[in-house]
Amino acid sequence: MSGGEVAGILVAVFWAILVSFLALVLVRLAQTLKAATKLVADVSEQAVPLLADASATVRSANTQLARVDSIAADVQEVTANASALSSTVSSAFGGPLVKVAAFGYGVRRAMGRKDDAPAPRRSVIVGTSLPSARRGSRRTRGKG
Repeated sequence: MSGGEVAGILVAVFWAILVSFLALVLVRLAQTLKAATKLVADVSEQAVPLLADASATVRSANTQLARVDSIAADVQEVTANASALSSTVSSAFGGPLVKVAAFGYGVRRAMGRKDDAPAPRRSVIVGTSLPSARRGSRRTRGKG
């Protein structure tokens, strides 16, 4: 065997190993593609019912929101009516009640005064200490 034949055999063995390796890679790639195809099919089978359920849920939520909107409009109308009623009652009864209360206060005040003399005014003298009204003065303590 010559050097050229040995080199040819080495190249042939190298190519055989390379082709075997590439065949193994292609077989693994085909298995991966099969698994991915199956996974996509399973996901699409499960996704369609989920999307249908989500669509039904969104429709139901939309219906509930429409109901809440109508309830909020009714509450707003009731609030406006209560405010109008409150202002009507206040204007109808508020003025006369204030007048009656003021009249009653004036009558009580007039009945409470027995004499028309004004109350004595107290004056403050700077630098002088006055006896306390509660304890009485020194002159009136023993008498009584």
